[in-house]
Amino acid sequence: PQKTSFHRSQTLGYRNGFAFFRLPTVGIGGERLYVNQLSQAELDEFSNVRPALTYGPAKRAPPSVFVPAHVAFDKKILKFDAYFREDVPLSAEEHFRIRQVCIYYFLEDDSMSIIEPVVCNSGLPQGKLVRRHRVPKNNHGDPYHWKDLNRGINITIYGRTYRIVDCDPFTQGFLESQGIELNPPEEMVSDPYTEMRRMPPRKYVTPSNFDQFKQFLTYDKQVLRFYAMWDDTKSMFGENRPFIIHYYLADDTVEVREVHKQNDGRDPFPILIRRQRLPKTIADKKKTFPSCVLEISDHEVLEWFTAKDFAVGKSTTLLGRTFFIYDCDEFTRNFYRDKFGITDFQPVEIKKKTLEEVPQEIPPYNGFGFVEDSLQNCFSLFPKPPRKNIIKMLENHLKVLRYQVALESPNPEDRKRRFILSYFLADDMISIYEPQIRNSGIIGGKYLGKTRVAKPGSTPDNPTYYGPSDFTIGSTIEVFGHRFVITDADKYVLNYMESNAESFPEATLQSLRDHFRPRQVAKEAANSDSPTLGTSKPELDELIGQVQEELKLHKSLNSKIMREAFCQCDEDGFGILDKAKFLALCDSLGVPTNASLVSKV
Repeated sequence: PQKTSFHRSQTLGYRNGFAFFRLPTVGIGGERLYVNQLSQAELDEFSNVRPALTYGPAKRAPPSVFVPAHVAFDKKILKFDAYFREDVPLSAEEHFRIRQVCIYYFLEDDSMSIIEPVVCNSGLPQGKLVRRHRVPKNNHGDPYHWKDLNRGINITIYGRTYRIVDCDPFTQGFLESQGIELNPPEEMVSDPYTEMRRMPPRKYVTPSNFDQFKQFLTYDKQVLRFYAMWDDTKSMFGENRPFIIHYYLADDTVEVREVHKQNDGRDPFPILIRRQRLPKTIADKKKTFPSCVLEISDHEVLEWFTAKDFAVGKSTTLLGRTFFIYDCDEFTRNFYRDKFGITDFQPVEIKKKTLEEVPQEIPPYNGFGFVEDSLQNCFSLFPKPPRKNIIKMLENHLKVLRYQVALESPNPEDRKRRFILSYFLADDMISIYEPQIRNSGIIGGKYLGKTRVAKPGSTPDNPTYYGPSDFTIGSTIEVFGHRFVITDADKYVLNYMESNAESFPEATLQSLRDHFRPRQVAKEAANSDSPTLGTSKPELDELIGQVQEELKLHKSLNSKIMREAFCQCDEDGFGILDKAKFLALCDSLGVPTNASLVSKV
């Protein structure tokens, strides 16, 4: 009752891969065992032994020791060779595929596994198809037994049918020992697509008396060298280019190599035509033959180039290019002398053709930008802006000649329009501006941006632009189809031309002097008649204040109407009116004319 441990010692073990039985070292629960103690089976055997003469027949011996299945059938495996058929729906070369497998049946636990031998570059997931376990054979879950396996039968495992064709000798001996009659073995079915790939391609060799191997051994490393010239001067940017033609006697191939010189401007590609057999005569092709896609095969070639087709002083056409052979090396001369009996190898002197100079014609002006800018496209691939006169720009910086011009138009409304024409001396450009006039119905502002204006009648290739010498009072200038009449000029224009009189014609300078002379005379006359001009500025301010006070007394006067009336009477636009017109205009507008104030003014 006090015993608490009932463990039994291990009596089964492995040695060198084999299972064996050994006697326990201790008893149940670790009790001590005597060395000479007999086992219970031996004691039972001795107790049942009875002498036959004294006690009659002996009792039956006890049964042998029980050995479990995992010990009796350890590492005993049944191997079957089988195959299954797999459909291939998406292939034009094969409709089904035969896959060979090995079925292994483990006797120790009645488990099975299916392994497909791995084929290199098969493109299929091969190896273990079914892992080792008890495989069910029906819907009830009954597993396969070794009694269900035989040669020449079909077994279905997970929806795939395997055909067993053969087994190994151990499997055959085991099944026969268990009383199973085996079917005759069958031949393993091979995959038709794999067999087709294993078949060597059919080669059609036409018998010939010519021995290419003998030619290779005889003429190996023997090459004929010709110096040739390709005349390509007829094409655009073409020239005479030197080449070297190699003819290999070993296999009748031809190679064309380029000859490069220092700084010739060409990429260093050594070979123009790679080493190959070149066709000399080609059969007539149909018009529908796609020569741009398909290459010419040996069936279309009637004759190939040989050594007799090359000679010094003759032209040879290779793949559409005509080469003139003018010399060869010493080995080539000896070969032709011994082979064909040719002795004339006089080199031909190549004369360089003088290229005709093509005159450079400047295309006509296209109308975009300035003529000088468009002309730069004809002189350089990357056009640069034309050079400017920097000294002239620095000397005439911010110097502008201003003129008043009127538009010459059949429309009466356009005749009254006045414009300011500005001529920039730094870059000889012209801009036109129209002052805004309220209630005129015409939007003023910039009329023409800064640009150079060509004179009418000048050619686009060699235009002549307007300059200060062309701007005389009363002259007409044409600006892009519009005609303007110069009516007035700035005082700075006359001063600038008088200071640089040697640069302008006398007629232009005289027209400006005649235009400004009436103003100068009127100014001098006004200075001589007016006593107040000699007075001081305070007295003049006092006089202006008196006139303003006098006008304020008459509130009915409209200053805007008065200004428009005075500007309308000033037809020339000089800002000057004589005394009679001034008094008459004041009477018409109802402006009071105090005699004392008028005399002072």
